[in-house]
Amino acid sequence: MAASKPLLVEDVEFQAGGSGARSRRTTFATTKSKSPNDRVASLDVFRGLCVFLMTFVDYAGSIFPIIAHSPWNGLHLADFVMPLFLFVAGVSLAIVYKDPSHKERSTWKVVARTLKLFLLGILLQGGFLHGITSLTYGVDLERIRWLGILQRISVGHIVAALLEIWDPYEKRKKDSFFMNYIWHWFTAFALSAIYTGLSYGLYVPDWQFSLPQSASFDSSSESYIYKVNCSVRGDMGPACNPAGMIDRIILGIGHLYAKPVYRNLKECKISYPPSWCHAPFEPEGILSSLTSAVTCIIGLHYGHILVQLKDHKERLYNWSLVSFPFLVLGLFLALLGIPLNKSLYTISYMLVTTATAGITFSILYILIDVYGLRKLFFLLEWIGKHSLCIFVLITSNIAVIAIQGFYLRSPDNNIVNWIVTSVVQK
Repeated sequence: MAASKPLLVEDVEFQAGGSGARSRRTTFATTKSKSPNDRVASLDVFRGLCVFLMTFVDYAGSIFPIIAHSPWNGLHLADFVMPLFLFVAGVSLAIVYKDPSHKERSTWKVVARTLKLFLLGILLQGGFLHGITSLTYGVDLERIRWLGILQRISVGHIVAALLEIWDPYEKRKKDSFFMNYIWHWFTAFALSAIYTGLSYGLYVPDWQFSLPQSASFDSSSESYIYKVNCSVRGDMGPACNPAGMIDRIILGIGHLYAKPVYRNLKECKISYPPSWCHAPFEPEGILSSLTSAVTCIIGLHYGHILVQLKDHKERLYNWSLVSFPFLVLGLFLALLGIPLNKSLYTISYMLVTTATAGITFSILYILIDVYGLRKLFFLLEWIGKHSLCIFVLITSNIAVIAIQGFYLRSPDNNIVNWIVTSVVQK
């Protein structure tokens, strides 16, 4: 795996504008690109920001719960990371496939890249590689986790990439970006409609599950059968939502994420928590993959603007036409009762986080590609250019285990163990 590959896409030279490579200050009056091979530095910085935030919330979240994932409804800093990854994947696709000369060949490449990403995700998060307190490997195939972060990105990647390759937008060439990519937006709307219909229309019956002793809150208890009373339709709580039911039926409860964040809810912290607190739940599940793919499609639209417009003002104006209305709409839906929920990837959550990603990208674009402040972000840019390798090192704990290998006199006397026992577990 080449260390120079950014996440999801090959190394890309941008040939439609941008001035990130210049060190001098520019103004909005200097809007045209003069070099055909200038890379969009803000895109690399944005990708690096995604990896940095992922690392930061993973390790600092156990110390500062306020930045860790929200237990259920609500938004914390960690809840923005996944949409940022999906958004930048969509932006990158607009550059990679801006002129696919061979649609069939490009399609096979997309399928192959998607499968590689999906399988890599299973290896990294399926349970084969154990945590830092258990330096072993191997996973029971009856309990392997099939879905995860890279798998979710791979789904968004193939949906957006196939749209970009096969949608004949070149025949229209209208002034409106919306009309040029009407099938992209139709697909995004259709996926959102299907998600909404299933989320609020499916009936969730009572269900039960059993867990081995090691998976139970009470380590002294034997394997026990838990029953969850639902018999409800359209519930968005952790116990009876249709997303969890779909994953339990299709994937099997043994293949879901064993430590869902809703275990941090107050209801699950009491002496005798509700039965659903013991249940696995997949935050990167099947139903929520529909709306996560929409994030990738919206990112693709930002990429279209980046590729086809060469004026800084035009780019920023068109990005703002998407970002701010989506932000307002998402917040309005949240006020109407559609919760901001990362685990379910609700419509309101998708709109708010995707709009935030677009605004963040626009700010980085202004600072780096317009005003030439690239040197201030050199570290994030470097991380962005090597994002896949860094992602692998972090999610597999390879980097942590390597550091753990250096100890003084005793294997337990290492810096990782000191941090875990002295800081995290306090």
